[in-house]
Amino acid sequence: MPPGFWVPIWVCKFMTTEALLDALRWRYATKRFDADRVVDATVWQALEDTLVLAPSSFGLQPWKFFVVTDPEVKLRLQAASWGQSQVSQASHLVVFARKKSVTMEDVQAHMDRSAEVREIPVEHLRGLGGTIGKFLQEPPYPLDLKEWASRQTYIALGIFLTAAALLGVDTSPMEGIDVAAYDKILGIEDTDYETVVACPTGHRHAEDKYAHMPKVRFPKSQVIERIAPRGPSENVA
Repeated sequence: MPPGFWVPIWVCKFMTTEALLDALRWRYATKRFDADRVVDATVWQALEDTLVLAPSSFGLQPWKFFVVTDPEVKLRLQAASWGQSQVSQASHLVVFARKKSVTMEDVQAHMDRSAEVREIPVEHLRGLGGTIGKFLQEPPYPLDLKEWASRQTYIALGIFLTAAALLGVDTSPMEGIDVAAYDKILGIEDTDYETVVACPTGHRHAEDKYAHMPKVRFPKSQVIERIAPRGPSENVA
Protein backbone atom coordinates (compact mmCIF):
# COMPACT_ATOMS: atom_id res chain seq x y z
CA MET A 1 0.00 0.00 0.00
CA PRO A 2 1.46 3.41 -0.91
CA PRO A 3 2.72 5.53 2.05
CA GLY A 4 0.02 7.79 3.40
CA PHE A 5 -2.75 5.85 1.65
CA TRP A 6 -5.71 5.52 4.02
CA VAL A 7 -8.42 2.88 3.71
CA PRO A 8 -11.64 3.14 5.76
CA ILE A 9 -12.00 0.19 8.11
CA TRP A 10 -15.36 -0.74 6.59
CA VAL A 11 -13.69 -1.46 3.25
CA CYS A 12 -11.76 -4.29 4.90
CA LYS A 13 -15.00 -5.86 6.08
CA PHE A 14 -16.57 -6.28 2.66
CA MET A 15 -16.89 -9.86 1.49
CA THR A 16 -15.60 -11.21 -1.78
CA THR A 17 -17.78 -11.12 -4.86
CA GLU A 18 -17.77 -14.91 -4.98
CA ALA A 19 -18.96 -15.18 -1.37
CA LEU A 20 -21.84 -12.84 -2.18
CA LEU A 21 -22.85 -14.85 -5.25
CA ASP A 22 -22.53 -18.13 -3.36
CA ALA A 23 -24.97 -16.85 -0.73
CA LEU A 24 -27.47 -15.75 -3.38
CA ARG A 25 -27.16 -19.06 -5.21
CA TRP A 26 -27.76 -20.86 -1.91
CA ARG A 27 -30.89 -18.81 -1.24
CA TYR A 28 -34.24 -20.08 -2.52
CA ALA A 29 -37.89 -19.69 -1.63
CA THR A 30 -37.98 -22.31 1.10
CA LYS A 31 -40.97 -24.61 0.85
CA ARG A 32 -40.45 -26.52 4.09
CA PHE A 33 -38.89 -25.17 7.26
CA ASP A 34 -37.48 -27.14 10.17
CA ALA A 35 -39.98 -26.22 12.89
CA ASP A 36 -37.53 -27.37 15.58
CA ARG A 37 -34.84 -24.87 14.61
CA VAL A 38 -34.97 -21.31 15.88
CA VAL A 39 -32.88 -18.55 14.37
CA ASP A 40 -30.06 -17.61 16.72
CA ALA A 41 -31.00 -14.54 18.79
CA THR A 42 -27.89 -12.56 17.78
CA VAL A 43 -28.47 -13.34 14.12
CA TRP A 44 -32.11 -12.34 14.41
CA GLN A 45 -31.24 -9.02 16.00
CA ALA A 46 -28.92 -8.34 13.06
CA LEU A 47 -31.74 -9.13 10.62
CA GLU A 48 -34.07 -6.75 12.44
CA ASP A 49 -31.35 -4.11 12.19
CA THR A 50 -31.22 -4.60 8.41
CA LEU A 51 -34.91 -3.70 8.30
CA VAL A 52 -34.20 -0.52 10.25
CA LEU A 53 -31.31 0.29 7.88
CA ALA A 54 -33.29 -0.38 4.69
CA PRO A 55 -33.39 2.57 2.28
CA SER A 56 -36.58 4.37 1.31
CA SER A 57 -37.53 7.29 -0.92
CA PHE A 58 -36.61 10.56 0.83
CA GLY A 59 -35.82 8.42 3.88
CA LEU A 60 -39.49 8.61 4.91
CA GLN A 61 -39.74 4.91 5.87
CA PRO A 62 -43.51 4.58 5.28
CA TRP A 63 -43.64 1.12 6.82
CA LYS A 64 -43.76 -1.07 9.88
CA PHE A 65 -42.53 -4.63 10.31
CA PHE A 66 -44.43 -7.12 12.47
CA VAL A 67 -42.34 -10.04 13.75
CA VAL A 68 -44.55 -12.97 14.72
CA THR A 69 -43.23 -15.85 16.84
CA ASP A 70 -46.44 -16.81 18.67
CA PRO A 71 -47.34 -20.33 17.41
CA GLU A 72 -51.08 -19.73 17.72
CA VAL A 73 -50.95 -16.49 15.77
CA LYS A 74 -48.80 -18.12 13.09
CA LEU A 75 -51.38 -20.90 12.71
CA ARG A 76 -54.15 -18.35 12.25
CA LEU A 77 -52.04 -16.50 9.70
CA GLN A 78 -51.34 -19.76 7.88
CA ALA A 79 -55.08 -20.17 7.38
CA ALA A 80 -55.05 -16.68 5.80
CA SER A 81 -52.14 -17.72 3.55
CA TRP A 82 -53.83 -20.40 1.44
CA GLY A 83 -52.69 -22.92 4.03
CA GLN A 84 -49.01 -22.52 3.18
CA SER A 85 -47.20 -24.45 5.93
CA GLN A 86 -44.09 -22.25 5.87
CA VAL A 87 -46.01 -19.65 7.87
CA SER A 88 -46.35 -21.86 10.95
CA GLN A 89 -43.13 -23.85 10.48
CA ALA A 90 -40.83 -20.83 10.29
CA SER A 91 -38.89 -19.61 13.29
CA HIS A 92 -40.06 -16.03 12.67
CA LEU A 93 -42.73 -14.61 10.40
CA VAL A 94 -42.13 -11.05 9.24
CA VAL A 95 -45.14 -9.13 7.98
CA PHE A 96 -44.28 -6.06 5.91
CA ALA A 97 -46.89 -3.33 6.26
CA ARG A 98 -47.22 0.03 4.55
CA LYS A 99 -48.50 3.29 5.90
CA LYS A 100 -52.05 3.89 4.71
CA SER A 101 -51.34 7.55 4.04
CA VAL A 102 -48.19 9.66 3.99
CA THR A 103 -48.79 13.23 5.12
CA MET A 104 -46.89 16.37 6.08
CA GLU A 105 -46.92 15.06 9.65
CA ASP A 106 -44.73 12.18 8.45
CA VAL A 107 -42.42 14.61 6.68
CA GLN A 108 -42.12 16.69 9.86
CA ALA A 109 -41.43 13.58 11.93
CA HIS A 110 -38.63 12.68 9.52
CA MET A 111 -37.19 16.20 9.73
CA ASP A 112 -37.32 16.11 13.54
CA ARG A 113 -35.58 12.74 13.65
CA SER A 114 -32.94 13.89 11.16
CA ALA A 115 -32.21 16.96 13.25
CA GLU A 116 -31.93 14.82 16.38
CA VAL A 117 -29.62 12.20 14.87
CA ARG A 118 -27.39 14.66 13.01
CA GLU A 119 -27.44 17.21 15.81
CA ILE A 120 -28.47 20.15 13.69
CA PRO A 121 -31.29 22.69 14.07
CA VAL A 122 -34.48 21.44 12.45
CA GLU A 123 -34.80 24.84 10.78
CA HIS A 124 -31.86 23.89 8.56
CA LEU A 125 -34.02 21.16 7.05
CA ARG A 126 -37.08 23.21 6.18
CA GLY A 127 -36.03 23.45 2.53
CA LEU A 128 -35.77 19.69 2.24
CA GLY A 129 -39.07 19.26 4.05
CA GLY A 130 -40.74 21.63 1.63
CA THR A 131 -39.34 19.73 -1.34
CA ILE A 132 -40.62 16.42 -0.01
CA GLY A 133 -44.00 17.90 0.84
CA LYS A 134 -44.41 19.35 -2.63
CA PHE A 135 -43.50 16.00 -4.16
CA LEU A 136 -46.17 14.26 -2.11
CA GLN A 137 -48.84 16.90 -2.71
CA GLU A 138 -48.01 17.75 -6.33
CA PRO A 139 -46.00 14.83 -7.74
CA PRO A 140 -44.24 15.43 -11.07
CA TYR A 141 -45.86 12.26 -12.42
CA PRO A 142 -49.02 10.27 -11.65
CA LEU A 143 -48.44 8.90 -8.17
CA ASP A 144 -50.65 6.69 -6.06
CA LEU A 145 -49.17 7.15 -2.58
CA LYS A 146 -50.42 3.78 -1.37
CA GLU A 147 -48.75 2.04 -4.30
CA TRP A 148 -45.64 4.13 -3.67
CA ALA A 149 -45.58 3.02 -0.03
CA SER A 150 -45.94 -0.61 -1.13
CA ARG A 151 -42.91 -0.24 -3.40
CA GLN A 152 -40.93 1.05 -0.47
CA THR A 153 -41.77 -2.04 1.59
CA TYR A 154 -40.49 -4.22 -1.25
CA ILE A 155 -37.16 -2.41 -1.09
CA ALA A 156 -36.98 -3.40 2.58
CA LEU A 157 -37.99 -6.95 1.69
CA GLY A 158 -35.16 -7.20 -0.85
CA ILE A 159 -32.62 -5.98 1.70
CA PHE A 160 -33.97 -8.48 4.23
CA LEU A 161 -33.81 -11.44 1.83
CA THR A 162 -30.22 -10.65 0.87
CA ALA A 163 -29.10 -10.13 4.45
CA ALA A 164 -30.71 -13.39 5.53
CA ALA A 165 -28.93 -15.30 2.77
CA LEU A 166 -25.60 -13.77 3.77
CA LEU A 167 -26.19 -14.95 7.34
CA GLY A 168 -27.27 -18.46 6.32
CA VAL A 169 -30.94 -17.94 7.16
CA ASP A 170 -33.72 -19.16 4.88
CA THR A 171 -36.71 -17.14 3.73
CA SER A 172 -39.88 -17.60 1.72
CA PRO A 173 -41.44 -14.28 0.64
CA MET A 174 -45.12 -14.66 -0.18
CA GLU A 175 -47.84 -12.51 -1.64
CA GLY A 176 -50.35 -15.37 -1.56
CA ILE A 177 -52.05 -14.05 1.55
CA ASP A 178 -55.36 -12.48 2.53
CA VAL A 179 -54.10 -9.05 3.57
CA ALA A 180 -57.41 -8.03 5.16
CA ALA A 181 -57.39 -11.18 7.28
CA TYR A 182 -53.77 -10.52 8.22
CA ASP A 183 -54.68 -7.02 9.37
CA LYS A 184 -57.49 -8.41 11.50
CA ILE A 185 -55.37 -11.17 13.05
CA LEU A 186 -52.52 -8.78 13.78
CA GLY A 187 -54.92 -6.27 15.27
CA ILE A 188 -53.92 -3.43 12.95
CA GLU A 189 -57.25 -2.86 11.19
CA ASP A 190 -57.77 0.51 12.86
CA THR A 191 -54.16 1.66 12.80
CA ASP A 192 -52.14 3.65 10.27
CA TYR A 193 -50.72 0.45 8.72
CA GLU A 194 -51.90 -2.36 6.46
CA THR A 195 -50.30 -5.62 5.32
CA VAL A 196 -48.46 -5.82 2.00
CA VAL A 197 -46.39 -9.02 1.98
CA ALA A 198 -45.21 -11.71 4.41
CA CYS A 199 -41.91 -13.52 4.79
CA PRO A 200 -41.50 -16.72 6.81
CA THR A 201 -37.91 -16.94 8.03
CA GLY A 202 -35.95 -19.78 9.59
CA HIS A 203 -33.95 -22.82 8.53
CA ARG A 204 -34.79 -25.22 5.73
CA HIS A 205 -35.87 -28.75 6.52
CA ALA A 206 -33.34 -31.41 5.51
CA GLU A 207 -36.02 -33.06 3.37
CA ASP A 208 -37.09 -29.98 1.42
CA LYS A 209 -36.45 -31.22 -2.10
CA TYR A 210 -36.52 -27.71 -3.52
CA ALA A 211 -33.27 -26.88 -1.74
CA HIS A 212 -31.35 -29.06 -4.17
CA MET A 213 -33.00 -28.00 -7.39
CA PRO A 214 -30.97 -25.86 -9.82
CA LYS A 215 -31.90 -22.20 -9.73
CA VAL A 216 -33.81 -21.27 -12.89
CA ARG A 217 -32.92 -17.86 -14.29
CA PHE A 218 -32.78 -16.39 -17.78
CA PRO A 219 -29.21 -15.84 -19.01
CA LYS A 220 -27.53 -12.54 -18.21
CA SER A 221 -27.45 -11.64 -21.89
CA GLN A 222 -31.25 -11.75 -21.96
CA VAL A 223 -32.00 -9.67 -18.87
CA ILE A 224 -29.14 -7.15 -18.83
CA GLU A 225 -28.57 -4.62 -21.61
CA ARG A 226 -25.62 -2.28 -21.26
CA ILE A 227 -25.83 1.28 -22.55
CA ALA A 228 -22.12 2.08 -22.80
CA PRO A 229 -20.32 5.10 -24.27
CA ARG A 230 -19.82 4.73 -28.00
CA GLY A 231 -16.28 4.53 -29.33
CA PRO A 232 -14.75 7.32 -31.46
CA SER A 233 -15.37 5.44 -34.69
CA GLU A 234 -19.07 5.08 -33.86
CA ASN A 235 -19.47 8.85 -33.50
CA VAL A 236 -18.34 9.56 -37.08
CA ALA A 237 -21.22 10.70 -39.28
